Amino acid sequence: MSRIDGYGRVDRSRTVTVTVDGTPYTGHPGDTVASVLLAHGARPQTTSVKYGRPRGITSSWTEDPTGLIQVEEPFPEPMLLAATVEATDGLVVRGVNGQGRLAEVPDTARYDRLHTHCDVLVVGAGPAGLAAARAAARAGESVVLVDDRPAAGGTLTGTETIDGAPSLAFVADVVAELAASPSVTHLQRTTAFGHYDDGFVLALERRGEASRTRQRVHRIRAGRVVVAAGAIERPIVFEDNDRPGIMLASAARDLLHRHGVLAGREVVVFTSDDAAYAAAVDLADAGASVRVLDARERAPQAWRARCEERGIAVETGTLVHGTRGEDHLTAAVVGPDRGEVPCDLLLVSGGWNPTAHLVSHVGGSLTYDGALGAFRPASPLPGTVSAVGAANGTFALADILREAGGADAPVAPAEEAGEPTLVLWHTPGEAGRQFVDIARDATVADVARAVGAGMTHPEHVKRYTTIGTAHDQGKTSGILALGILAELTGRPIQEVGTTTFRPPYTPVAFAALAGRERGDLFDPVRTTPLHGWHVAAGAEFEDVGQWKRARHYPEPGEDMTAAVLRECAAVRTSVGIMDASTLGKIDVRGPDAPVLLDRLYTNMMSSLKVGRVRYGVMCGNDGMVFDDGTVLRLAEDRYLVTTTTGNAAHVLDWMEEWVQTEWTDLRVRLTSVTEQWSIAAVAGPRSRDVIGAVFPDVDVSNDAFGFMTWQDTTLDGVPVRLARISFSGELAYEVTVSAWYAPAVWARLVEAGRPYGITPYGTETMHVLRAEKGYPIIGQDTDGTVSPHDLGMAWAVSKKKDDFVGKRSYARPENRNPLRKQLVSLLPTDAATKLPEGAQIVRFCDDGALPPAPVPMLGHVTSSYHSAELARPFALALVKGGRERLGEVVHVPVGDELVAARIGGSVLVDPEGARRDG
Repeated sequence: MSRIDGYGRVDRSRTVTVTVDGTPYTGHPGDTVASVLLAHGARPQTTSVKYGRPRGITSSWTEDPTGLIQVEEPFPEPMLLAATVEATDGLVVRGVNGQGRLAEVPDTARYDRLHTHCDVLVVGAGPAGLAAARAAARAGESVVLVDDRPAAGGTLTGTETIDGAPSLAFVADVVAELAASPSVTHLQRTTAFGHYDDGFVLALERRGEASRTRQRVHRIRAGRVVVAAGAIERPIVFEDNDRPGIMLASAARDLLHRHGVLAGREVVVFTSDDAAYAAAVDLADAGASVRVLDARERAPQAWRARCEERGIAVETGTLVHGTRGEDHLTAAVVGPDRGEVPCDLLLVSGGWNPTAHLVSHVGGSLTYDGALGAFRPASPLPGTVSAVGAANGTFALADILREAGGADAPVAPAEEAGEPTLVLWHTPGEAGRQFVDIARDATVADVARAVGAGMTHPEHVKRYTTIGTAHDQGKTSGILALGILAELTGRPIQEVGTTTFRPPYTPVAFAALAGRERGDLFDPVRTTPLHGWHVAAGAEFEDVGQWKRARHYPEPGEDMTAAVLRECAAVRTSVGIMDASTLGKIDVRGPDAPVLLDRLYTNMMSSLKVGRVRYGVMCGNDGMVFDDGTVLRLAEDRYLVTTTTGNAAHVLDWMEEWVQTEWTDLRVRLTSVTEQWSIAAVAGPRSRDVIGAVFPDVDVSNDAFGFMTWQDTTLDGVPVRLARISFSGELAYEVTVSAWYAPAVWARLVEAGRPYGITPYGTETMHVLRAEKGYPIIGQDTDGTVSPHDLGMAWAVSKKKDDFVGKRSYARPENRNPLRKQLVSLLPTDAATKLPEGAQIVRFCDDGALPPAPVPMLGHVTSSYHSAELARPFALALVKGGRERLGEVVHVPVGDELVAARIGGSVLVDPEGARRDG
């Protein structure tokens, strides 16, 4: 065992069992999978993704480019780091080589999200973050403090002194003070992974075993953001620097003080920076044999003295050029003579890179600091963002506390002066075996190859070599690659610059991003209040948007075609009833409601009289149709707008965008009432009889209740709105009632229609009936390139209005091009073939042959049905210059044959509208 008594903050009074690659290991609460393995002296073996080289554990936290594992139990989760997965009893994992396995069954755990607002968000609960959070809380500000570790304190080991006490006592005191403040939310195990404009930060919280929720995404909106995320130790590149047993110096120190684990017994420390000496001294005190190789010509005097007290040999001006070993490190290759120094652990430290990712996410620039050998945030930072502590390039503890704490700054002893960091990207050696990005098996030779190919921009090198694209996103390799690129191109690194830091800072599970919106909740099923009736009536359903809509009602022995023909015949000859509740319904009210609708619709809505209905078309900025529907004027300052079922949310969002961002002076409110009102459409020549029987107080005569008008009435005291609107081309009424009363009103309508053989019909029949009348369905007969003129609806575009959304684009000469695709009908000349929807339309040459390949296409079929009224199949199509081709015969590929079809006008049934007008 490599567990050292007197070290670590794990709970040794309890044990947990973790199974790794089939072998059980014991650990303690507070351990990670990595610390459990290293405590047992186990050498975790995975292989690299490209070369299949052995891989171990390189670091103790998220910067580890190796150490990937697959969790098998309690639930499969791929591509996690052994250094970050907390050890829990019964955990089963295995090593992976960059390719994990997804679960085969849905995760039963809950993932959710929470929205939070605060004055100050502090990212990082190390000494800088704790000091900043405490200062803000004492100033009366609301504070959210997030930190990705299980416990606060950052990299403090307890050997430091703050305010005259051990540093961990300071941590405990601050945490207690923050916990007692009602204005502070403190979240450990929470990683801020994305920073966006206006103080918006996404943070992922890992909730632990006791919670029903496995992970939670916090959506935080902060008045100001303080980045106190610390820094990441930078390695040095040399031959075979990817062997298991090579680790960052800070990682070995962290494992010792956090977990009580000594990562090696024969230790070589290779450094060009003072910080590694702390690891050397601490590991020696814990019983390791330690030797320090400092690349600099002088070692820091204070640290050299401490090393001498412990018998630690310090050699200056000495480089590590390579390593030896098969599956694990056995020796370091050292000095110009390439001598071998036996060791089972090689610690590396080349300086520190401030963790400035969250600063960069919002456009903060980085500047190269030669003294640090690193990029740090440049002043001024964007908006209300600030960086403190190591994240800002401040590394002395006394300076960190003073910078972050302001007037409330705690005090730490001043550190003794050391030696400047030597910026050393790599040592001389064989470039093809010097690994810059260990996760991607990318070497110095790969960077050189990119430069040789003419790629000298960091973004190009990143993509050519894949450096920085693995799970760690180049946390230890990105700056190394820039330094090596600078050397190879002979430019200063500040001129080379950096690549772009993008969210997420650490990998985030798709399940966490989805939250509760998965399974049935990913695409919620919406049903109308009449759904139960449709089920009892034997309806077959289709999904329209998120709604379940009755598609047809087959009787015994009927397929869909037979059922639809029967339903169509019933509507055309007697009466049918359809549930139209899913239509989008938007209540538009306010003194400027007429102005708004005039701007959004192509036709005039301000001239619509109360009690009247008008069909309207909406265009996008490009002048192309994106929705249509009817508009009822309910009062001088109030309208009810209907939209297509699948487009309801989009239309409301689009209208709100204009009101909230462009026409903010308009006094108008928009409210979705789609689910508040149910609609029963009663259509057919006997529909007037049905409506008259159910609503005897309403004069349903044509003179009293004309087409495109509406009237309010009651049924047994329940308010009902009747509207003469038809999407079938027949005499028709829409009966609107509160959703609570929809089943009862529907039952009354059905009962009143029994003498006339009232027939329920579904969406498929509705499609046939409207297509026979040439009424388009937006999104089926249009494709985003179709204007009102193309649909033959130039009459719906007002010539009186100065402007409407899309008017300028609609007025372009191209919109009048006679060769544009226009909506027409197609009648197969054999009167038997149903043309496939989406099929292309071609035309023979004058000699009766197809043109040479590629055969030019005239257009495509948009809708195609069997018609009971026409006693034959028919189709609607978009055809180039269609209205000039009426009577022309074209051909449509159906299987291996070309079927002839004649182009006609889009209206095939009752072109005069006599049936509709009653």
